[in-house]
Amino acid sequence: MWFSFWRSKDRFSLDQLRYLADQLTKVQIVNDVNKDFVIEALRSIAELITYGDQHDPSFFEFFMEKQVVGDFVRILKLSRTISIPLQLLQTVSIMIQNLQSEHAIYYMFSNEHMNYLITYSFDFRNDELLSYYISFLRAIGGKLNKNTISLLVKTRNDEVVSFPLYVEAIRFAFHEENMIRAAVRAVTLNVYHVGDDSVNRYITSAPHTDYFSNLVSFFKKQCMDLNRLISETLKNPGPDSNSTITAAVDEIEDNLYYFSDVISAGIPDVERLITDSILTLLIFPVLLPSLRTVAVNHVGQDMQSDVVTSLYLLCCILRIVKIKDLANTIVAALYYPLESFTKCSEGQVNGYIPDHGFKSESDGIDNDNLAKNNKKRLVVHVPCSSSFSDFHAQSITMLNNGSSSNASLREVLLKYVTDGDDVQVLGSLSVLATLLRTKELDESMLDGLGILPQRKQQKKLLLQALVGSASGEEQLFSSESSLTRDGIACELDVYLEKIKEQYGVSFQPPNFVSSPRVPRFQVLDALVSLLCRSNISAETLWDGGWLLRQLLPYRQSEFNKHHLKLLKVSYENSACAIEKEVKGFWPDLLITVLCDEWRKCKRAMESSSPPKEPKSMLFPPRKLFSEEDIPEGSSFTAGERMHELVKVFVLLHQLQIFTHGRTLPDQPLIYQPSDHRTNSRAQTSGLVSVPKPGTEMNLGNAVPCRIAFERGKERHFWFLAISVGTSGWLVLAEELPLKKPYGVVRVAAPLAGCNPRIDDKHSKWLHLRIRPSALPFLDPVKYKPHGKLKTKAFVDGRWILAFRDEESCKTAFLMILEEINYLCDEVHRRINPSLKLGTALDISNLSAPISEESSSHTTPRDSLL
Repeated sequence: MWFSFWRSKDRFSLDQLRYLADQLTKVQIVNDVNKDFVIEALRSIAELITYGDQHDPSFFEFFMEKQVVGDFVRILKLSRTISIPLQLLQTVSIMIQNLQSEHAIYYMFSNEHMNYLITYSFDFRNDELLSYYISFLRAIGGKLNKNTISLLVKTRNDEVVSFPLYVEAIRFAFHEENMIRAAVRAVTLNVYHVGDDSVNRYITSAPHTDYFSNLVSFFKKQCMDLNRLISETLKNPGPDSNSTITAAVDEIEDNLYYFSDVISAGIPDVERLITDSILTLLIFPVLLPSLRTVAVNHVGQDMQSDVVTSLYLLCCILRIVKIKDLANTIVAALYYPLESFTKCSEGQVNGYIPDHGFKSESDGIDNDNLAKNNKKRLVVHVPCSSSFSDFHAQSITMLNNGSSSNASLREVLLKYVTDGDDVQVLGSLSVLATLLRTKELDESMLDGLGILPQRKQQKKLLLQALVGSASGEEQLFSSESSLTRDGIACELDVYLEKIKEQYGVSFQPPNFVSSPRVPRFQVLDALVSLLCRSNISAETLWDGGWLLRQLLPYRQSEFNKHHLKLLKVSYENSACAIEKEVKGFWPDLLITVLCDEWRKCKRAMESSSPPKEPKSMLFPPRKLFSEEDIPEGSSFTAGERMHELVKVFVLLHQLQIFTHGRTLPDQPLIYQPSDHRTNSRAQTSGLVSVPKPGTEMNLGNAVPCRIAFERGKERHFWFLAISVGTSGWLVLAEELPLKKPYGVVRVAAPLAGCNPRIDDKHSKWLHLRIRPSALPFLDPVKYKPHGKLKTKAFVDGRWILAFRDEESCKTAFLMILEEINYLCDEVHRRINPSLKLGTALDISNLSAPISEESSSHTTPRDSLL
């Protein structure tokens, strides 16, 4: 009988389907003899049914008439080998995925056959079988709608009492295999988005609500793992540290996006369950207690990783999980001291907190433990605090010493800005920026934090004035122009009451400051203080500048004289640093970098989002090379320093223009190039552009010398140093015997940064440093993410030129110095308008090109670019 299966037939015919169904009916036992036939029959039936669904309805009518699905179930019961369940699950999955007819799907889901397969006791110790089973569940989930879902549930009195698809799927929600977890989430999302009220009541009833708290518990474990990973990276960074952290971050963000997708289904009880779990299992007991204030030089690596991880996770949760109550409750918690979130024996009546911060190193979570997790509630005790009436006067002092036990978590964030290291500053700025951009937050809560943009303040007060609110009209035209103290307190009280009633948190509400402007002044104080710090990277300062731009009014009235003075002094110091770079290693690229960074900074400041993503705080600060890889005085480190200084200068310059109410130009204020010097070495040699090898030149001003590029192979050249505007080169040329005094350029190197030096022992030798013609770290081709070079460490080149006598050597030395001075003077002349604040502000207020003469310079040349 089995061999007759292989006889020649039309594969896609009703007769072939009839034949296969008839043969399956005759199967009474499945063993090694006939298992291959059964497997091939199941596979062929799937193909025929899929073909018939698209071409001939009679195929599926026969399939229903003969109740072939019932034979599938019978074959499964008879099988004793793993291959039959594998093929059966694949067959049914293929059929469900490819059937387009609603009638066919209704039939497949009816008669309890699918529920039988869903609840069948498969041997999931076989990984392949588990994979096919999960694909089977996902195929069913993909066909769910309000009509089909009713075929997969059991009801009593119009209430769902059994839903095998959902129950069996979430059993594997925390499987170690990521693909299985993703498939389970797809099934649950399909269930949630059907929108069936009775099913929604079922999944939000006990014990199925445990799934949502278990989700957060699993997410909490991932957060603990991320913190351990970051701590280990800080102690022992490896070549794969960044990629490992990136993978962990991606998984964490995927989990949060799943929370967001679940919430988007619009099931109110689910939103509440997720909010409760995130607050009681993660935010209150772990993240907020990790925000400690310790002097930077006393911060251990474990504590550093705790702070960074907590700040990053707060950003992610606020940015991805769009729940109003969650966002506003987090903000309400920021008003209380760190010491409030501690273990309290009184709290064990309602529950307890097993750990605080990232302390639990052995907090293992598996499926069984997740199912048994008890609900936990937090008890918070806030010590009685004195009145906040003098808070503004004490704000700077408190932020500086950070010793007050009553300092709120909000003040801790500001202390990170003023006193923290680069990572803490970036983390705190990211949290503040995320809060500012969180649409779910009430504007009064943002105003209470001091980060409500001024344009939103004015808009709200204008609306209050238009509807006849006296307080709104008074504040709109008053100097304070802020939301009312009572309004801020009222909104905050709502969420404090929710914390007390819903989470069992006992507390004494804090007194509020007498002036609603105090929080805003505190934020401005912190940001201005940050912009005056010299130990913070330029990229982090750009984030601070972005936040300041969001808060700045259209006038400088909210800045006090102290703010303006500090910003001006910081700008002047930065301008002095740039002026020193004119005599540094890279003056020839200074204007190029200045123009590029100006455009980037302007674009970043005008963007709707901060320049750096929150996850960038998790990666160590960029260190391109270790100290042993870079010789002292390397042009590479000098180039990095110049780039950092330019970025800081550009930021402070643009803030100065903005705070003075001037229009920010698209380009920095730079004079146009001057005309070439008459009788310069570049002109007499004929090299007025980049000297390329093979270019003919006049050797009239060149000095003969010798150099060995290879050991034992000395060559004779003519040496010349030239400068053209802001560019300059060291040229080695070979004389043309038949065309004296002309020669051909063989080698050219940058003039800037060559650091000429006559040898102490051999006065005929001239030492030159040869740096690259471009800054390597600005080339994206040579860099991977997070600033890791693709090529090995860069080392400057060296030339040792030997001249015929001391006079020739000294002539070459003085020629180099003279041409460097010409180059540096031209660079300084062109950037001079940007270095003088008064000139920059005067010129930026005019639209027409301005000459040097009109800006108080005595030597008129060209206009601004």
